[in-house]
Amino acid sequence: MTGEQARAAIAERYPAATVDASALERRSLGEGGPVTVTVPVDSWVEFAHFAKTTLGCRFFSFLSAVDWKDEGLEVVVKVDNVDTGLSLLMKTRLGPGVSACPSLTMLYRGADWMERECYDMFGIRFDGHPDLRRILLGDDWVGHPLLKSYAVDTPHPPYR
Repeated sequence: MTGEQARAAIAERYPAATVDASALERRSLGEGGPVTVTVPVDSWVEFAHFAKTTLGCRFFSFLSAVDWKDEGLEVVVKVDNVDTGLSLLMKTRLGPGVSACPSLTMLYRGADWMERECYDMFGIRFDGHPDLRRILLGDDWVGHPLLKSYAVDTPHPPYR
């Protein structure tokens, strides 16, 4: 599936989704880069299922987040169709004060540890995750270091 075919399928099925046209133009010129799609959080799992089954993006590349301060947190996922070379960058905004997002572990096994890391670093609670607990920091760690509200001078125990 090409980027243009993916864009048409996304626009037809998800009119509320926003597709970054500049990324599509770069891809059509042979410069590569993923098709970037922003979907509402209530369509997150449904869109991921669509990406996997319809667009063929079965390879889960990564998951992370961005703290936009007053605008809230944004979850970012990259999935790929290794057969056609289509890359899809999925984004969803959680909104101000919201730190819960549906888990994608039931669709992509690769999401498991990456959602745990995102929980550990950003404090995003992935609803439906089978084992959501800290993965990088100790259980006694207070706070989430990649939040922009996290104090840089927070004392922490020495490495063990």
